[in-house]
Amino acid sequence: MSRVIPTINTHRLTLRAMRPEDFDRYAEIWRTPDVIRFISAEPWTRDTAWGAFLRNAGHWHMTGFGQWAVEEHATKRMIGQTGFFYGARGYGEDFDSWPEAGWVLAPEAHGQRYASEATRAAHDWFDRVVTGPLVCQIMSENEASMRLARQLGYLPLRKREDVDLMIRKGPP
Repeated sequence: MSRVIPTINTHRLTLRAMRPEDFDRYAEIWRTPDVIRFISAEPWTRDTAWGAFLRNAGHWHMTGFGQWAVEEHATKRMIGQTGFFYGARGYGEDFDSWPEAGWVLAPEAHGQRYASEATRAAHDWFDRVVTGPLVCQIMSENEASMRLARQLGYLPLRKREDVDLMIRKGPP
């Protein structure tokens, strides 16, 4: 499997490798209450963001897939991330055995269908290059992400507290 992080262009976005100069923006996104309200109890500290930022970079090297920075063509600004990772969350073999999909966009990118555009491009790449089942976890009240997951072909696997665990066995 290739360890080169591909660049994917869509009509309005570029999915690309995260760069060292992206870190300040990455940390800014992850400390925004509107971003983390469905993900984390607290906004991330710079230290927590730095660990996740490095984990994203290393994931590509270790597995051949990972998270891309999502850059808006019009502004050349990083507006979020999308991609895949092994979460090793201890949720059980039916979930932890598969790569997990995730997506996060800054609030100013919400409501413009950027999440759909970016995640579809990422999933198309996965289906061509890696293949196989994917999982995701979404807080039950996150209606936008639940809708997007269903559009991408995810089906309910089971609930874990206030989180829906979902699986996608292949392209819809």
